[in-house]
Amino acid sequence: MKTILILGGTTEARQLAGRLAMRASVTLSLAGRTESPVAQGVPVRVGGFGGADGLASYIRETGTDLLIDATHPYAARISANAAQAARLSRVPILALRRPGWKRVEGDRWIEVDTVGAAVQALGDTPRRVFLALGRQEVAAFEAAAQHHYLIRSVDPIEPKLAVPDADYLLARGPFREPDERALLSEQRIEIVVSKNSGGVATYGKIAAARALGIEVIMVRRPALPEVPSAETVEALGAMVDHFVEPAAERGV
Repeated sequence: MKTILILGGTTEARQLAGRLAMRASVTLSLAGRTESPVAQGVPVRVGGFGGADGLASYIRETGTDLLIDATHPYAARISANAAQAARLSRVPILALRRPGWKRVEGDRWIEVDTVGAAVQALGDTPRRVFLALGRQEVAAFEAAAQHHYLIRSVDPIEPKLAVPDADYLLARGPFREPDERALLSEQRIEIVVSKNSGGVATYGKIAAARALGIEVIMVRRPALPEVPSAETVEALGAMVDHFVEPAAERGV
């Protein structure tokens, strides 16, 4: 039985692990940034590896046959380390690359390259801002303390932002458009700050902002290493099936 290591932290990673668990020995690795992750259904390893060299050592020590990068689209450093570790350990790597959202008619996007640029894009005039970025990035907005912030995260923001006016909302997606529209309206949100995460689980806020005519500051995706990849669990699963199945079973 082949041994597969999936670098996860996304819904798709969990779905992929479940799909492959009957065909291979699967371990799902989580960075450990979420305090209470949902049940994964396969053996889980939590924590970093110590960069590309550490990951390569783990791959060799565990006899891993295939590495799958199914991390968040913004986990650029982890993806880079994964690609380098695959080269160092000489194991094949595949990536699950969820497609990003596309601007459609009615969207009022301001696209920026970094979270720091998103802070600047808010401008000097105080506004009511919905931050839907994840707790690792929100501290940057202390530099624009004139705004009111509504901050949503899976885990509590600790310490709280050093700004005079902020509300905190603990919630885990998926988030439906009608609920997001109600939230934006009730909170009198004037602008949303978001990453272009892709997928359906958190698209509700983008659709709601469009319906309400609210601006969205959209942080573009970082560049990721070029490795064989697929956009869906089904497509990547088919690629893995080809790797797992002996040639005789495929009729080759």
